[in-house]
Amino acid sequence: MRQAILAVGVLFLALGHPVAAAAECTDPPRPDVDWSRCIHDRREMRQADLTGALLRDTSFLRAQLDGTVFTRADAYNVSFVSASLVKAVFDDSRLQRADFTRADLRGASFLQADLRRARFFRANLRGADLSGAQLAGADLLNADLTGATWVDGKTICRDESIGSCR
Repeated sequence: MRQAILAVGVLFLALGHPVAAAAECTDPPRPDVDWSRCIHDRREMRQADLTGALLRDTSFLRAQLDGTVFTRADAYNVSFVSASLVKAVFDDSRLQRADFTRADLRGASFLQADLRRARFFRANLRGADLSGAQLAGADLLNADLTGATWVDGKTICRDESIGSCR
């Protein structure tokens, strides 16, 4: 059985089919990087370009990610707990079950982002843009939405919009 599996792998290589490489958590930040299941806690990566990155089950606990671009990232179940993400860009990203607990997301952009079942407990979303975002099942308990653009792209959340857009 083992020889058969090895033979299939050799056959794919011989035919020129790409074989997926393992994620390298030490790879530098760049577009399309595969950091699945990596730990980048407390890392400083301000204004990095992670467009199209694969970040499933990755941890950025208390990381400094201000101005970082996560456009079209696949970040299912990613943890941004207590991270600084001021003016970060998450446009068109898949962020289902992402945890933004106590994250600083002032001025962040979530245009057309999939945020279903994401957690924003006590997150600072002042001035964030949620236009077109999917928020079904998202936890916004005690999140500060003051000045944020709501999912309809028109409503600006009033002062003291805590936990919901008023």
